[in-house]
Amino acid sequence: MGEEGMPSNVKNTAKTSPKLTLLPLVALIFYEVSGGPFGIEDSVKAGGGPLLSLLGFLIFPLIWSVPEALITAELATSFPENGGYVIWISSAFGPFWGFQEGFWKWFSGVMDNALYPVLFLDYLKHSLPIFNQLIFRIPALLAITVGLTYLNYRGLHIVGFSAVSLAIFSLCPFAVMGILSIPQVSPKQWLAVDFRKVDWRGYFNSMFWNLNYWDKASTLAGEIENPSKTFPKALFGAVALVVSSYLIPLLAGTGALKASSSEWTDGFFAEVGMLIGGVWLKWWIQAASAMSNLGLFEAEMSGDAFQLLGMSEMGLLPAIFASRSKYGTPTISILCSATGVIFLSWMSFQEILEFLNFLYAIGMLLEFAAFIKLRIKKPELHRPYKVPLETFGATLLCLPPAALLLLVMCLASLRTFLVSGAVIVLGFILYLTLGHAKDRKWVQFDTEHSAVFSAAGVRSNSDVRLLHQEVVDEASIMLLSDASTAKTGQESYEILVEGKLE
Repeated sequence: MGEEGMPSNVKNTAKTSPKLTLLPLVALIFYEVSGGPFGIEDSVKAGGGPLLSLLGFLIFPLIWSVPEALITAELATSFPENGGYVIWISSAFGPFWGFQEGFWKWFSGVMDNALYPVLFLDYLKHSLPIFNQLIFRIPALLAITVGLTYLNYRGLHIVGFSAVSLAIFSLCPFAVMGILSIPQVSPKQWLAVDFRKVDWRGYFNSMFWNLNYWDKASTLAGEIENPSKTFPKALFGAVALVVSSYLIPLLAGTGALKASSSEWTDGFFAEVGMLIGGVWLKWWIQAASAMSNLGLFEAEMSGDAFQLLGMSEMGLLPAIFASRSKYGTPTISILCSATGVIFLSWMSFQEILEFLNFLYAIGMLLEFAAFIKLRIKKPELHRPYKVPLETFGATLLCLPPAALLLLVMCLASLRTFLVSGAVIVLGFILYLTLGHAKDRKWVQFDTEHSAVFSAAGVRSNSDVRLLHQEVVDEASIMLLSDASTAKTGQESYEILVEGKLE
């Protein structure tokens, strides 16, 4: 790629930002989705015993995780740009819905990230009860958020390689716990269930939260080395790692102990470790929780920040969101995500869980629709990895996870419907407001290096200049154009895609 016309911050970034390779990407996806068994304890309580929890982590990956990973692999390799699913939706349905998808997923991602400092303190309070008191809890939440945000600022490659070490350290105590539990395991305890105590809303929300976000890493696809080959391998490796990291601790804990299902709440694995191995194992699990939450926070914030960067490069957000630090990280985007985390971290675990699941479910339904529409509308689109099914089979693949999404949404409380509805309305208002700000030139938007061109197969600056000459009205292809030019822009974009397919 030539450097003529390339902004200086982009050139510097290209020289100083190493690309993510397979192993760090596996670790990042692992932390985007899971981070280990921390937080799955509620599935035993909500399921009225071990049986439904164990069945859930055996069955849900087949009807949810695998289809989502397959679809993500196809779309992320077809559009290997920062922004991920925002580009997919924009390509299928236009810029308005691309922006809404980005806003919903970013908001749910920030809510998800607000969970990890909360989970960390929930584990810590078992040994240090002072963190039950707000006077100590609030400063601790702020300190954790600020410290982890700074680490994210220092560089994505650092986050990726750190995630590998963190994953190994976080999973080791559960491997040890699994081995120590073998003489104590009574298999019949795995079959225990009291349907009178089953909380279906809590159960499905817990399952869904612990097995979603497979698409999140697509938001930084532009930072991955050879994404067409690396991304699918990393996704499928992460699926196996996530499922085993849930089942082994659950089989050990529920099989070796006769604890009531009501005792299985956030942080209970530390007590399980103490009962199976002793105090040393309890402290090891608590330390692993701290490291896991660090990895979870870093992976989620990376995805959220690079999503905003990608949206800025597409022209959906002001250009300032694409500005990078000397470490190659999107500074303003990181600060924006960190601010959201601080404002949301006062909420309880279950409140955050239900809200983010609802918003995430809406976004995923749109992604499934985009996957099917792109198969029909653009069958010749270059797909380095393609789900080995024809369009009809691909549609059937989407039906079970779509049904699960609708079920999760139907089980939501009235409060969740109201809060989510307010977020959706806010997304509509933001789109119109940003469009107005762009027309009035109140803020600067990127009008030269749009990620849409790369998504259409454009690989060089000379191609970009040529396309600028081919399109009479440049505003018609920008993603925040007015309604009259949006239709023309979409038609122009489709022509460009068809003409530039590899």
